[in-house]
Amino acid sequence: MRGLSAICVALLMQFTTMGQNGQSKVPAMDKSPMDVSYYPVNYPILKIQDKANEPVVARVVYSRPQKNGRLVFGELLEYNKVWRLGANEATEIEFFKDVKIGTTKIKKGRYTLYCIPTPTQWTIILNRDTDIWGAFKYDSKKDVVRQTVAVQKITELVEAFTIYFEKNNGGLNVVFTWDDDLVKLPVSL
Repeated sequence: MRGLSAICVALLMQFTTMGQNGQSKVPAMDKSPMDVSYYPVNYPILKIQDKANEPVVARVVYSRPQKNGRLVFGELLEYNKVWRLGANEATEIEFFKDVKIGTTKIKKGRYTLYCIPTPTQWTIILNRDTDIWGAFKYDSKKDVVRQTVAVQKITELVEAFTIYFEKNNGGLNVVFTWDDDLVKLPVSL
C-alpha cells in the first residue's frame, strides 16, 4: 500500500507542477486600447433593453492612441501620408446595409478605413482589404471610395483618438476627432 501511496503523491505533485508551469503570463494592457462604436449610438444596450427603434446600420472597431503631450498632426502623424485611423490593427467599419458615401454606393459589408490627413482636410478611404495591422501593406487598388472632408478645429483638446456616429439629415456622420482636429464623414442611407 505504501508503494501505491507514494506513486499517487508523486503523480499529484507532477500534475501540480505541470499546472503551475503551464500557466501563461497575462499580457499587459495595450497603450492604445481597442474600442467599438455603433450607429444607432449604443445599439447593443438599446437592443437588450428592447429600446432599439431602428436596426443597426454601422459599427466601427478601432484602437485609441493617446496624445500624451505630443503634437499629433504634422509630427506624430505626417501630413499627406496614409494613416490607419487609429493604432495597431487598421480601423474597420462594417455596414449592415447598403449605404452611399458621396456618390459611391457601398455594399453591405466590412471595410478598412484609412486617412490621408492635411492641415485643412482629410481624405477618408474605404478599402476592401481587411484584417490588416497598420497601413504598411495598404493597397490603393483595393480602395472602394475616397472622400475628402474638411477639418474643423476645436478648442477642447481630445486626448484619446475617438470615432463615433451622429445622426444627420438623410443618414449619419462618422465623426473622427483627436487633438484639436474634428472631421465628419457623411454617409447616406
